[in-house]
Amino acid sequence: MRARTTLGATLVVAIALLIGAVSFYGILSSSIHDSTERAAEQRLDELAGRLDGPGGRGVDSLEDEIVQIIGRDGTVRAASEDARDDLGSASLPVADHPRTLSIDGHAHLVVSDDLDNDETLVLAVPVDDDAETLSTVAVLLAVAVPLLLLLVAITTWLVVGRALRPVTRIRQEVDGISAERLHRRVEVPASADEIAALASTMNRMLDRLDSSATAQRRFVSDASHELRSPLATIRQHAELAQAHPATTSIGELAEVVSEEGLRLQGIVESLLLLARLDEGGGAHQEPVDLDDLALGEVRRLRARGVDVDGSGIRAARVEGDPRLLGQLARNLADNAVRHAAGRVAISVIPEGSWVFVTVEDDGSGVPDDERDRIFERFVRLDEARSRDAGGSGLGLAIVQGIAAASGGTASVDVSRWGGARFVVTLPLAS
Repeated sequence: MRARTTLGATLVVAIALLIGAVSFYGILSSSIHDSTERAAEQRLDELAGRLDGPGGRGVDSLEDEIVQIIGRDGTVRAASEDARDDLGSASLPVADHPRTLSIDGHAHLVVSDDLDNDETLVLAVPVDDDAETLSTVAVLLAVAVPLLLLLVAITTWLVVGRALRPVTRIRQEVDGISAERLHRRVEVPASADEIAALASTMNRMLDRLDSSATAQRRFVSDASHELRSPLATIRQHAELAQAHPATTSIGELAEVVSEEGLRLQGIVESLLLLARLDEGGGAHQEPVDLDDLALGEVRRLRARGVDVDGSGIRAARVEGDPRLLGQLARNLADNAVRHAAGRVAISVIPEGSWVFVTVEDDGSGVPDDERDRIFERFVRLDEARSRDAGGSGLGLAIVQGIAAASGGTASVDVSRWGGARFVVTLPLAS
């Protein structure tokens, strides 16, 4: 970047300097030429005023000037000393406009003016000084332009290098941050410019990565513990049956293995579902009637003998994955039954462009300081009862993940009976 910036700035300045140098040289050349022409014509007018009478009396006495008086027939009637020495009897060209002519190897500007008796006064002015001046200017420009370009390149290189120095420090610091060093942060310069904003953004990203890594480590630890528990139970009963066959039966061992296997299967399926949600697995969209899902859960719970109030269920349709939304309703219903004292209520209420799915119970409720943490993975507020009931602490995390994948939110507050009321807000289908 430093090299590209320096090269780009140098090229731009080079083009500007070249255009400026050529323009300056052209304007200067034109100005000098015009000035020489005006001076020659002024001198020609002065000489014409001094000459009195035909024959050009007084021309012969002129020194250091090439002057001729040419007759109508083109012959030289009179000439200055320099004109006789350089031209002899040859006459200077007569033209309406000034022209450049080489005399004795030197460039001269020739101007002419009509006199009386059809004679023409011709003056040749040397322009070697003009050429020398332009040559000197060209040399100066040829030296100055490269020097200026070199100065611009060096200045740009140093300035860009100094500006990018904090970026280099940030790069080195970030390059030294690994998974074990996510607590490190980038030093924010006090310049309050784009570099400082970049450093702040980098630190916020590191904060998110640190939080994510911490949550992932905690999740892996909890998952390992949850998976180890049913496996340990199965192994314990198997070793007991092997060491002491008389203390247990094949039926009892099969029952333990079946229960713990189902529990293990549920944990694995929940983890796979959460992994799918984390990767955007809820991308499948189709119209889903939430009222049908809610009524299905009411019928299922009533079949189990649970007192369920479904009078608040109204027709509502959303766009989403029907299997995931069914899982959401099932998890909320099972959670309510697990903690209810005897009553559960399920409602689906559309309002405006949103629909509110509410599941409440008459249990002990959720403390205020635990209402955000309850949606985290492997969080159980009532450890013993939840584990005995087969809960793994993933149900509400799945609810929140499905709600987020469907463009909604999940929250918990107090129910009408003082228990927990879970509310899932989803956008209605257009």
